[in-house]
Amino acid sequence: MKNLICGLALLVAATAPATARGTTAGSDSNSATPIHFGTSHEITSSVLGETRTVNVWLPPEHDTAEMPYTVLYLIDGGVEQDFPHIAGLAQLGVISWQYEPLIVVGIETTERIHELTPAPEDARYRTQFDTSGGAEAFRAYIAQDVIPFIEATYRVGERRAVIGESLAGLFIVDTLLEQPDLFDDYISVSPSLWWDDQAVAGRAAERLAAAGHSDTRVYLTMGDEGGTMQAGLDTLLAALDAVEGAPEYRYVDRRETETHSTIYHGAALDALRWLYPYPPYDYGATPWYLIEGGQPDQAANEGNE
Repeated sequence: MKNLICGLALLVAATAPATARGTTAGSDSNSATPIHFGTSHEITSSVLGETRTVNVWLPPEHDTAEMPYTVLYLIDGGVEQDFPHIAGLAQLGVISWQYEPLIVVGIETTERIHELTPAPEDARYRTQFDTSGGAEAFRAYIAQDVIPFIEATYRVGERRAVIGESLAGLFIVDTLLEQPDLFDDYISVSPSLWWDDQAVAGRAAERLAAAGHSDTRVYLTMGDEGGTMQAGLDTLLAALDAVEGAPEYRYVDRRETETHSTIYHGAALDALRWLYPYPPYDYGATPWYLIEGGQPDQAANEGNE
């Protein structure tokens, strides 16, 4: 049956009249309408001394509902970066009732090795990555420019979350350790904890012990990267287990199923399901057409018994 369906699909494709790319047969090629998926803001940063781009996706009811929304700040949130697919997950939550509606704020990066790395102590890294070390300033930009703008413009709730992958994941772990009260929920996917000979992970136990994390939650995951990537994460996990009062965390080992290039989208979905779950949707009585040999009045009769 599958082969028959595939064959018919190919036959239809082969015999259908040709149309110009981007047009539909019989339609006016000038009638296309752009699809808008969010809003871009230009923010003049008092910290960075330049204008930067922030992209925002809102739940459809934002302008009419009275409820506040958790804000998910996305590092590497440019429209050519991770904004479309993470905003798509927020839209999926709205239409599927899996997790609560979120405002997604995409914070664009322009020079990732500079903006997302703490200043290296190891001379090898200072030499090899001579533009690195701007994480503290980038974090100040988020704290002093981005967050106040978002909270003054949109209907935000009490919780702030942050999400990122790779170098952005490193930045998120570094933020958890250096400024833990900036966010409530931290989602770090395949963090580049190899950075600076694993120095960020190496100071995790000391930093976690020095700060209170009574309401902080952390989601961590890694693919098959191995080496100093996994070693750094293992050090961080050991600190989270050992330090009294460390944040609640969830670690998902994806070494057997994902690579660095495939892990992000599915892991982000899993994190949102863990952090902001809705109860399973109640679809009511099973409709008759899902019952073997069912009849149109069967479900209604069963519901009245």
